[in-house]
Amino acid sequence: MTLRMRTPIALALAASTMFTSSAFAEPSQELIDAAKKEGMLTTIALPHNWCNYGGVIQGFKDKYGLQVNELNPNAGSADELEAVKANKGNTGTQAPDVLDVGLSFGPAAKEQGLIQPYKVSTWDSIPDDAKDPEGYWYGDYYGVLAFAVNKDVFPEVPTSFADLKASAYTNSVALQGDPRTGNSVMMAVYAAGVAEGGEPGADALNKGIGFFKELKDSGNLVPVNGTAQNLAQGTTPIYFDWDYNLLAVRDELNGNPPIEVVVPSDAVVAGVYVQAISAYAPHPNAAKLWMEYLYSDEGQLKWLDGYCHPIRFNDMTERGVIPQEMLDKLPPAENYAKAIFPTLEQQEAAKAAVAENWGKEMGLQ
Repeated sequence: MTLRMRTPIALALAASTMFTSSAFAEPSQELIDAAKKEGMLTTIALPHNWCNYGGVIQGFKDKYGLQVNELNPNAGSADELEAVKANKGNTGTQAPDVLDVGLSFGPAAKEQGLIQPYKVSTWDSIPDDAKDPEGYWYGDYYGVLAFAVNKDVFPEVPTSFADLKASAYTNSVALQGDPRTGNSVMMAVYAAGVAEGGEPGADALNKGIGFFKELKDSGNLVPVNGTAQNLAQGTTPIYFDWDYNLLAVRDELNGNPPIEVVVPSDAVVAGVYVQAISAYAPHPNAAKLWMEYLYSDEGQLKWLDGYCHPIRFNDMTERGVIPQEMLDKLPPAENYAKAIFPTLEQQEAAKAAVAENWGKEMGLQ
């Protein structure tokens, strides 16, 4: 994704306690004082209605009293890196301090020397497969592939990819489009392949193609793109997308018709964004304080309030710090605990496989 259109239990007490010191750690007074002396944080590409960033920014300002200078809220990930490049020697208001980019842009920014390392105090509770081991970039929030179900059509809601093979779902299951041209659609096919036992990468993607070919042959796959309108009308009463998009659709429809968002029990595949600090940040201490806020329980909960799963979701669930009213708006937490984060290499292999095999297997041009 390059455009910011924004268009992935209980443990034993001892294991849970491992995270206690880091999860509740506060930034040092020295860092807070240094950030306040700088007085400002410059962000870029953070629309207020995406992941509740409006609430996140306001929470940071309220907590620390810093000014937040917001550049181009609708910029894309590539635009963010270009803004860093264009302002290497600029300490003014056009130079971003911090970045929020798609996964592939984190390693690219590191390779180009555009970001600097910093490990937040809650570092250990960020999953290893969602962060650079040296601290140059780290996952901030994610969505998981899910499907929405029109409950007027299907009062008994399917809970897995395997369930969707049943004859009860004839002419009912839809994708958003062609997986060769849309990342979320490709990842839906990938997730189906994981459910079918596929190994990460091309194997999962090819098994996912086999899954949807089976749905097509049985008549379960609708040859119409899944949309909110088609979901509501019953044209595509089941369709796939990232969970945060589907949860927003559910809320917008407000029970007319009733919608249930299902995280499939047999495959939980996540797509993650990452945070980083510019190597040329004019306000490096404010940037570090921003990161501390984002990765605190308070900051993570503000993202969750916008239906974007904070990267420390599993840790916070295990410690029981997520308000029940938030959890009640989401699919069951135990499914999210199984989320896997495909690597860049696995995603590239999947893209190659879908480009080569989707058309010929599905009988398309």
